[in-house]
Amino acid sequence: MTELFVVPATSERAVAALADGARVVARSWGAGLGAGAVDHGRLEHAQQAVVDLVSLRELTSADVPVILALDHDTRGHYPGSVATQHRPLTADDASPSARRRGFGAFAGAELVAMTFVDLEDTDAETDFTVVAASWRGRGLSTAVKALSISVLVAGGVQTFRTGGSSDNPAIIAANRNLGYVRDEEWLTLTQGEVDPHRHG
Repeated sequence: MTELFVVPATSERAVAALADGARVVARSWGAGLGAGAVDHGRLEHAQQAVVDLVSLRELTSADVPVILALDHDTRGHYPGSVATQHRPLTADDASPSARRRGFGAFAGAELVAMTFVDLEDTDAETDFTVVAASWRGRGLSTAVKALSISVLVAGGVQTFRTGGSSDNPAIIAANRNLGYVRDEEWLTLTQGEVDPHRHG
């Protein structure tokens, strides 16, 4: 089995591994946003842009069945490799709490987009964001992330982190539109053969 390893793109380990013949299987990134840099008008615009399509709100434990349904329907839809893999949710993972908040977009009773954010003190890190396949390209990932930032800033969160695959232009654009600044790049490398369908 081919071993994969993830390293910062500019690290000495990455430079040495590439010089030694390692190949890039995937690229990923991280980005940050401070509470002081949040543009509330931009967040409001992102949410208002979808009001004719869906209703936005924070998720609760009562939503676990629809959270699990959307998660099940979108398994395998996350681009990239091991650095950006999404572990299927359990009932516990899908139940929002004070330290794990969820935000969603509903078309009637159907949950069509969601983002989950893990909290520690005044720091927030996006676990994942996903949109139902038939609803993509309509601004829903941007809208649910905008809602999460609005609510969490009001609750005292000071720093936000997020990340994803470089093969996912939609979420890259969503984060840029919300003010996130990319400040990390990671390489997933292998010393073995590479799947020719993967992007380096």
